Amino acid sequence: MEQAPGKVRRNMPDPIPVMVIGRLAVHAEWQGKGRGRARALLNDALRRVLQAAEIAGILAVQVHAISDKAKAFYESCGFYPSPVDAMTLVITLAEVKAVLS
Repeated sequence: MEQAPGKVRRNMPDPIPVMVIGRLAVHAEWQGKGRGRARALLNDALRRVLQAAEIAGILAVQVHAISDKAKAFYESCGFYPSPVDAMTLVITLAEVKAVLS
């Protein structure tokens, strides 16, 4: 519970039900080409989380960035770091809906 940022933790059960997105990756050949493949991949994963949330009690999405570059990417997509571990980032489902609309 203490790992969640304040706005996620507020009025939530302990533990907070989150969906963890595992490693997302774009093939090295396509990285940095400016075509938004990583963003498209993340958006697809977030849409699937929203579908799962319709039948499960998911309140937020959590990711574990493996590098500062990955952390910056997730932050650019609306995720924010945990106060306990800066490489763990979260976003609420309400924010996911706003990002995808």
